[in-house]
Amino acid sequence: MKVRVKFEKLGAMKFIGHLDMMRYFQKAIRRADIDIAYTEGFSPHMIMSFASPLGVGVTSSAEYFDMELRSAMPSHELTRRFNTVMADGVQVISVREIPDGKANKGMSLVAAADYYVEFRDGKIPSWDWPDQLSVFFAQPSITISKKTKRSEQEVDIRPWIYELNCEGNRIFMKLASGSVQNLKPELVMEAFYRFLDKEPQPFAFMIHRQEVYANLGTPGQQKLLSLESLGEEIE
Repeated sequence: MKVRVKFEKLGAMKFIGHLDMMRYFQKAIRRADIDIAYTEGFSPHMIMSFASPLGVGVTSSAEYFDMELRSAMPSHELTRRFNTVMADGVQVISVREIPDGKANKGMSLVAAADYYVEFRDGKIPSWDWPDQLSVFFAQPSITISKKTKRSEQEVDIRPWIYELNCEGNRIFMKLASGSVQNLKPELVMEAFYRFLDKEPQPFAFMIHRQEVYANLGTPGQQKLLSLESLGEEIE
């Protein structure tokens, strides 16, 4: 049986990197006595994969990893076992069964993600940024310099910004995410400040990932569904 685990990562846990989170859950699975499947061979390891690595310093309400179990167990019991061994700042939200096959792996399905960007106390801009945000998003193109391992190139990120609006003192973003197109909220904020001819203050805002989506639509017509909704509760 293959299952998808959704968990949140808050507080001080935002400073734990992706590889350390993988090791953390490997130990948590052993402590929770969850019957996970292992690969065969001389060096067996747990069959599990994370959907979309989260940047250090970013909190999240929607982190996912898939794992294979050797024996079935109800969703509520798996969730309970996980949460009895979780550290402060990490809590499992749901465990759902997913169809077998490579096409259903979380890491290959990720197509978009929701983010909230919130200004820290004392760092809220004095200028009228909510109205300017609408003008910024209305541009037909938004070009930035994106660095790669080998070079730096000009990229139009506007097609990768699906939604961008103000919600109180927060900025909501729905951005392209995944292995093919991947846009970080930091780059959007960098482009926004450049558009206003402003310099961002160091550590001016906090970033929170709200949800991660798969695109089950056809070319030219998106149909975004959360990774959680693609699974079913185990009775």
